[in-house]
Formats: sequence, C-alpha cells, structure tokens
Amino acid sequence: MKPFFYFLCFILLINCENQQKSENTFKTDKAAILEVMHNQEVAWNNYDLEGFMDGYWKNDSLKFYGSRGLTYGWKNTLANYKKGYPTKAESGSLNFVINDVSKIEGDNYWVMGEYHLKREVGNADGVFIIIFKKINGVWKIVADMSC
Repeated sequence: MKPFFYFLCFILLINCENQQKSENTFKTDKAAILEVMHNQEVAWNNYDLEGFMDGYWKNDSLKFYGSRGLTYGWKNTLANYKKGYPTKAESGSLNFVINDVSKIEGDNYWVMGEYHLKREVGNADGVFIIIFKKINGVWKIVADMSC
C-alpha cells in the first residue's frame, strides 16, 4: 500500500507542476499579446499606420475581414487603412477594450474586444476578434475580423 501511496503523491505533484507551468505560460503569453496591442494603440494615436501594422503578420496570407469584405495580405491591409484613414482627423485616437484572451492551441490565441475611435469627423466604435500566432518567437496577428 505504501508504494502505491508514494506513486499517487508523485503523480499529483507532477500534475500540479504542469498546471502551474501552463498558467505561467498563459500569463506570459497574454502579457506579450496585450503589449502588441498597446503598441498598436500608441502607433495609431501618433498617426503611424505602418507602426500600427507592425502588430500584423507581414505576409500575403494575413486575413482581415471588415466592412469592405475579406482582404488578404499585409500590404493590402495597410493600403485599406491608408484609404480609410487618410488623415489624423479620420484616424483620431484609438482605445482598445479587451474582453477576452483565450488560448486556441499551441502558440495560437484569440482576442475579443472593442475598439473606440474619438475623431474630429465623428467617433467610431466596433468589435473585433483577432487571432494571434507566435511566429519566430514574436506574437503577430494572422487574422482580424473587425466591424
């Protein structure tokens, strides 16, 4: 009976350790993802659309789904931002409200939230779901649906 008890204690200890590692990984990942989004807010508020796009995967496979439909690619997404927000008056001041960050699997997370633009030409508000993936050790948005 004693060997079984020791074995059970060993299994429970390993399980608790793995759960702690998983929680620490989630906290670290979430903080890094939120930092990307904070940097996007700062860039946007400085009317630095290229800086804002640093948060996105610089690849033709990037997907952005918005009011203009589905856009593929980093360059096309940047072009849409430049067309939709040609001046600081149109881009205004951005504030994200993050409602959920959840792990999908592996190095993939979704972020659900709201965006709020305070603008001279009229405020704009909406919601989004963004998919982040860790690529070459860096968190990047690989898909974005904003409306």
